[in-house]
Amino acid sequence: MTSEQRKQLNEIISQQDKVVKMWVEYWKEFSNMQTWHFWGVVLMLIVPLIIIYFCIDKRKVFHIGFFGFNIHTWFTYSDAIAMRTAHVVYPFQAIPVLPVNFALDASLIPVSFMLLYQWCLNHQKNILLYGVLLSAFFSFVFKPLLVLLDFIQLNKGMNYFYLFLNYLLILFLATFITKVFLYLKKKGTG
Repeated sequence: MTSEQRKQLNEIISQQDKVVKMWVEYWKEFSNMQTWHFWGVVLMLIVPLIIIYFCIDKRKVFHIGFFGFNIHTWFTYSDAIAMRTAHVVYPFQAIPVLPVNFALDASLIPVSFMLLYQWCLNHQKNILLYGVLLSAFFSFVFKPLLVLLDFIQLNKGMNYFYLFLNYLLILFLATFITKVFLYLKKKGTG
């Protein structure tokens, strides 16, 4: 590593440290346990996890969990890009050092898709068709409600249609990857 590269990298790390400290201070002042937004985020994190615990089909737990983990991973990546470029901002969070979209990406959205996926498996329905409907609900009903309640801000031309396209891309990726792994499992055992 050249000295110029090391200098620039150290500056990035220093700025990143400052940003983390700023988020912690922001959380203490505007997003702490005394705000209703904090409790809204906590509910979006905890309630879906409780629901999935009781409702997941235990016979298919790894299959459904793998699909949900795919959803979670791809949403985390896409939100990281959107947040880093300031296209999407989440002003409230439960824990200031976690990604600010943690409740949505780690719980509410993956659990919703897992339950839908489970329903589609159990009723021989097409996950892509029903996933499009769930994606439309999240993009055109739920996210506008979050914007209205100041849980999310869309900037730099980001809009609900782009969010919908993102949901569709993630749905297709998660479904495709899950099918590939199921195929590999079947091929290995059969």
